[in-house]
Amino acid sequence: MEKIRNIAIIAHVDHGKTTMVDKLLRMSGTFRENEEVVDCVMDSNAIERERGITILSKTTAIDYKGYRINILDTPGHADFGGEVERIMNMVDGVLLIVDAYEGTMPQTRFVLKKALEAGVTPILVVNKIDKPTARPKEVVDEVLELFIELGADADQLDFPVVYASGLAGTSSMDPDPSTQKETMEPILDLVINHVPAPEVVKDGSLQFQPALLDYNDFVGRIGIGRVKRGTMKVNEMVTCVRLDGSYKQFRIQKMFGFLGIKRIEITEANAGDIVAIAGLPDISVGETVCDIGKEDPLPVLKIDEPTLQMTFGVNSSPFCGKDGKLLTARKIEERLFKETERDVSLRVEPSEGESWIVSGRGELHLGILIENMRREGFELQVSKPKVIIKEVDGVKMEPYEELQIEVPEESVGPVIEQLGMRGANMESMNNFNGQVRLLYTIPSRGLIGFSTNFMTLTKGYGIMNHSFKEYRKFESSDIGERKLGVLVSMENGKTTAYALGALEDRGIMFVEPGVEVYEGMIVGECNRENDLAVNAVRGKNLTNVRAAGSDHTVVLKRPRIITLEYALDYINTDELVEVTPNNIRLRKRILNTELRKKADAKNNK
Repeated sequence: MEKIRNIAIIAHVDHGKTTMVDKLLRMSGTFRENEEVVDCVMDSNAIERERGITILSKTTAIDYKGYRINILDTPGHADFGGEVERIMNMVDGVLLIVDAYEGTMPQTRFVLKKALEAGVTPILVVNKIDKPTARPKEVVDEVLELFIELGADADQLDFPVVYASGLAGTSSMDPDPSTQKETMEPILDLVINHVPAPEVVKDGSLQFQPALLDYNDFVGRIGIGRVKRGTMKVNEMVTCVRLDGSYKQFRIQKMFGFLGIKRIEITEANAGDIVAIAGLPDISVGETVCDIGKEDPLPVLKIDEPTLQMTFGVNSSPFCGKDGKLLTARKIEERLFKETERDVSLRVEPSEGESWIVSGRGELHLGILIENMRREGFELQVSKPKVIIKEVDGVKMEPYEELQIEVPEESVGPVIEQLGMRGANMESMNNFNGQVRLLYTIPSRGLIGFSTNFMTLTKGYGIMNHSFKEYRKFESSDIGERKLGVLVSMENGKTTAYALGALEDRGIMFVEPGVEVYEGMIVGECNRENDLAVNAVRGKNLTNVRAAGSDHTVVLKRPRIITLEYALDYINTDELVEVTPNNIRLRKRILNTELRKKADAKNNK
């Protein structure tokens, strides 16, 4: 046990966790000299690579100076924060990574709070020390203030600090960038000397608790966790103490350990080891695996409740089946329930018709599921995300978030005005180096559709971060609805330059000439508050008479690019997003123009 160290790497989004794990793996000699290894090796999923974010926690291990160091790379985004909380039960120490310029951010507070509550040993890594704008001493002071604010005890306040650049692969114990050396040894040495060995009982009866789940088609659901007590062997019969207190006996069919980026099959695991087991098809986070007849469950792990939900349905547009291969209700339902095998924060319930209510931790959480499905060949339609309202003692409660914004001085006015309209309360405002940092408390529904608007208001220079704070009393209002109307096609066919040119003064177009559209499809944003049915496929009447100036070329403005995130942010409750492998389309729920006008008139009474 003395030669094992279990640590998690925690930080705010984009402060360099995965890059740091990369360098620790490379510099500890885990890879062969001739082994081809890509950058950000822990981000194995295509979307993780494209977006530069970690979506699922990853487990790895390195051998260094005779020690086995198990490392968990955690997500930094608020939507996946629940994983960080559970991981704290598997580790004895954390590397808290903080950007040498940005300092402490909302997720830094969240992840550090979870680490301190779990009583693990912290080590501070001030990363990106080679930035010209780095301010390491002030950042260390900010972190110390945060520790005090979060109620850290005397031992936790005495945390060691190491300065590094994950990208360059350098580190040193000195804040002066000129002292950086191309090595990660100072960090690894601190882990060995500062993080305690796992506190376990080697000889007692078995206790193993999964904190993470994985899934593959060969062995089914896999539980990943730490052996708290005793020894576990392959083919051994054991008891799983379920969350409801019932018992279920099963055989451990497979057991895996971790080294580098490989999952290695093993036959035995001892107390203190982080391993993955397969054998129980519905094993769940927080259950305890024990020896038969010696059932002694560990405290149940808390799983964050979903805060946002949306409806997934079978694609009902006239273009159904043109792009995708997987269209049926049975295939979509199978895929959604398969996702719940791996993701404990996701809930799927059947709804009326061929649709399902899918609940998750936020827009990013659900958006990534939709993106994965479209890449797999699915066609579906999804509704506007809406927050989950809870009822406590007969009072409606809604989720609120802590929102931190950093914007250039010239953009502050419009941003404050927008947030005021969305029910946000300003907590603080600080100005440094021409940048203004604003701290708000805002209802979660006030954030739906805000990120797109925010980028426009700040010309792309704004930084926005938010994390779940608490449930508060529901304040009824139409927060989160788009104010402007849309241009809706009233005909089927291909758009023409002539028709789009005539519509340009009515608003901003979403389509270019030669695009197939159908009745009820949204082709642009109206510059007024009401929706407008338009003919985007009208051609020019041709005659045999030539008039002066009739042959001039139509020059159109570039249409607005519609991404999946933008579409989910943009739509209102009477609209849907049609998602196919090659297209993202916006549409009205009621496609027929006459029926839609009647429904709108009825709703406005």
